Amino acid sequence: MAETSAFREAVGGWANGGPGERARELAGRLGVRTAVLLEGLSDLAAVETLAARQGRDLAAEGVCVVQMAGAMNVGRYALTLGPPGLGLRLTGLCDIRERPFYERGFGRAGAPADAVFACSDDLEDELVRALGTARVEELVLAEGDDRAWQTFLRQPAQLGRPRPQQLRRFLGTKKGRKIRYGHLLVEALGPGQVPAPLTHLFASL
Repeated sequence: MAETSAFREAVGGWANGGPGERARELAGRLGVRTAVLLEGLSDLAAVETLAARQGRDLAAEGVCVVQMAGAMNVGRYALTLGPPGLGLRLTGLCDIRERPFYERGFGRAGAPADAVFACSDDLEDELVRALGTARVEELVLAEGDDRAWQTFLRQPAQLGRPRPQQLRRFLGTKKGRKIRYGHLLVEALGPGQVPAPLTHLFASL
């Protein structure tokens, strides 16, 4: 796990203009063959949680999941990790509105665009719809966030909005909340509830 974190850090440094020797060394040592490019930390939490639930050791399978701190960085990460750089197979998960960034980035790196799996809006939307709003509100209560949730609902901007939209917005209103719930929402999924983009992503690995 420590070496995987070191690899991610080395890749980030290389993608941002630093040297690539450390990333190459660690890729070889770890046997990395596939890189999954994610927009941010909440997506990383969800994917790693789902892998654990499915009993998959992605590192042992030669898969490294990398968060890029924003979809607009995908071009640099694809060039770093894909055929022009480490020569890894690329795949990714993104919000539907960010898909054009991924397609252009993968295209410039010589990676197939059909390896990108897009959520209908974003991953939180997929998870909220999969679980249902009542179940998500139960999780909010169980996490001790009920008071913050009720305060949020009284905000003028939230009055009359559909409950799924309110929940998605609430998850992003406090630093770290999306990451925490990225884990919790996936943990709460029952049989047959894994959203299609995540199902397709894992089937491709």
